[in-house]
Amino acid sequence: MLDVQGLHTRATLFSFLRAFFSEQGFLEVDTPIRQPVILPECNIEPIIADGQYLQTSPELCMKRLLAAGCDKIFQICHCFRKNEVGNRHLEEFTMLEWYRRGSDYHQLMEDCECLLKFVVDAFIKNSGNNLIKIRKSLLLEQLTNTPEKITVSDAFKKYSPVPLDQALKENDFDELLVEYVEPQLGIQRPTFLIEYPREMASLAILKQSDLLVAERFELYFNGIELANGFSELTESAEQEARFIEELSIIRTTHGRKQKMPIRFLAEIDSIGSAAGIAFGFDRLLMLLTGTNVINDIVSFSPEDF
Repeated sequence: MLDVQGLHTRATLFSFLRAFFSEQGFLEVDTPIRQPVILPECNIEPIIADGQYLQTSPELCMKRLLAAGCDKIFQICHCFRKNEVGNRHLEEFTMLEWYRRGSDYHQLMEDCECLLKFVVDAFIKNSGNNLIKIRKSLLLEQLTNTPEKITVSDAFKKYSPVPLDQALKENDFDELLVEYVEPQLGIQRPTFLIEYPREMASLAILKQSDLLVAERFELYFNGIELANGFSELTESAEQEARFIEELSIIRTTHGRKQKMPIRFLAEIDSIGSAAGIAFGFDRLLMLLTGTNVINDIVSFSPEDF
């Protein structure tokens, strides 16, 4: 359980993030945490509450708000994913998400760079307050260094013992990414891992110059994944086809039944071009305060009950 100083530090990060998005002209929104339908993603297991799902992400509802006419929106909320437990994972965690109409994943990467600089600068300016605990070190300064970019293909060539094509064919992509690639990313400066294989990006558009990869990235620092963003797929026919594939895997491999998000599909064509990103609030706070354990920076951890 966080002490008073820790609670102040956590609250300060909330306020700095809201200040950043307010300056950028974003509208803060809030959407239901419990929903009857969620987006099908075979690598994420939802938690069921009284016959409905606790949101794994606010993505479905936020995209529907884009379809309803919103241009730039953000939300800080609790999300839930079953069996995600570890030093960097909790089944209930806090997510920051933002979406832009008329943008692509390049704009999101610029957003990330600006956000990191804004937050670190704001914390350093306010760290004289004895109720704010923040790490002051070279590592924190490196968090605001100019990021590097590396494609997934090049990262596997450089760090993985198995080529990317073989990893995808043998269904070992996630395991190899976590074990060999991720620990090498974001050393001394943030790293954008870009151009994910199309198989690993069911909600993103494909890169027109190379239809084997998607306009998706993840942001890493010090081997920790901070964010996952992409240019949004907003063509209902193509999205439905990808959902059918995901639902088939969910049913046959994981033994779960999920419904097709019909209303979502009916609305997304009206969005046009857009980009969206999920950013780990808790993981950012871990880096700012210098802890390696996510339980140290949440108000109550599972161990507190």
